[in-house]
Amino acid sequence: MLASRIVVAIFLLPLGALVIALGGLPLALVVAILSGIAAWEIAHMLGKIGFRVTEWGMPLGAAMLVLAYSQFGLDGSAAVLSLILLASMTYHLFDFERGRQQAATDFAVSVMGMVYCGWLASYMVALRSLPEGKWWFLIALPAVWLADSGAYLVGSRFGKHLFSPRLSPHKTWEGYWGGLVSGALSGWILAGLWGLGAEPNTSIAAWKGAVLGLILAALTPLGDLGESMIKRQVGVKDSSHILPGHGGIFDRIDSWLWAGVLGYYLVAWWLGK
Repeated sequence: MLASRIVVAIFLLPLGALVIALGGLPLALVVAILSGIAAWEIAHMLGKIGFRVTEWGMPLGAAMLVLAYSQFGLDGSAAVLSLILLASMTYHLFDFERGRQQAATDFAVSVMGMVYCGWLASYMVALRSLPEGKWWFLIALPAVWLADSGAYLVGSRFGKHLFSPRLSPHKTWEGYWGGLVSGALSGWILAGLWGLGAEPNTSIAAWKGAVLGLILAALTPLGDLGESMIKRQVGVKDSSHILPGHGGIFDRIDSWLWAGVLGYYLVAWWLGK
């Protein structure tokens, strides 16, 4: 399993760095595909416990939200969201007429998958689109990954007090505090490094990187726990088996969904946007 994880990481990391550097439509297309697959995984998982949600509609809706934000901004994505809600309600109305008694619940689940994966994922595109967004993107997402790694290392070595026994019985408060330190240090170091390559009079500063890393380390574990909640209810270990050794796409981007929106608003506030 470790070998599979390393091979996948070696393949994906250069590709991810290239897409982040390009930004624009290439990044939006990749984020749309990832959010669509994550939405499909949610639909597939919840289908196992009796929800009747469209495994094509949820990923399509999520991907459309990302692309709409990329091309038309907030107003455009709001219009697409409105159309998605109307179309989804119409579909489930017909499903009820065909005899599906739980169609209203199915509608709520369908909307959840599309909005959670698509609307939140669009903020990764928004973060990259900010002034010096390339560098902020390369601070936010790696800081989340490094904070998670720090939490795992500290928790596995010193963890005694459970953080969330039902949702994630292996997480501990010691690991959580370790993640906070790792996130702050990672953000500080990354901001210092990327600030060297940024434009003159850059908005990037080491202390801002540390604050961003700390906030993301503190809050993005809730994204991981949110995915765990769905998997616990369904009774599965991974959202899918698309990535050998890593599980599914939703397993990989659950914290990124939170990092994108939190990072965007914090950086936009610093920039006065």
